[in-house]
Amino acid sequence: MAPIAVGDSLPDGSLSCFDANDSLQQVSIHSLAAGKKIVLFGVPGAFTPTCSLKHVPGFIDLAPQFKSKGVDELICITVNDPFVVKAWGKTYEGNDSVLLLADGSAKYTHALGLELDLSEKGLGIRSRRFALLVDNLVVKVANIEQGGEFSVSSAEDMLKALEG
Repeated sequence: MAPIAVGDSLPDGSLSCFDANDSLQQVSIHSLAAGKKIVLFGVPGAFTPTCSLKHVPGFIDLAPQFKSKGVDELICITVNDPFVVKAWGKTYEGNDSVLLLADGSAKYTHALGLELDLSEKGLGIRSRRFALLVDNLVVKVANIEQGGEFSVSSAEDMLKALEG
């Protein structure tokens, strides 16, 4: 399957998270993104170095700049179970800017065409690192990394795309 691209409609899918009452919830990407401008970004795994120390913190730190440019939501998906994602989220104390969602079986990642096979490293099927700017369910910018790189999908890269 070809990776999602500019002009494509964002597929719907169900992802997991815990709500404010600590109840496990299934959320629809379309329910979060319809009628809104969002940045949807994906990381290979919670607690992995680049994801945890660079990718997610970049979006948290620059969230006010995204909001000032009309972005309604910053959403991160990772191929981990929701309990791991919940624990990972606690490492970002005070984060109320980036919604972390679990794609435990990589179904949504597959729907995006963005799987990354890291079986040789003991990680199984994960997500390629990516960042999408989506306006009312239509992809306007698709910054998709090759392999495990981190060169086009950072928060700074997405802000540049919003300015250009």
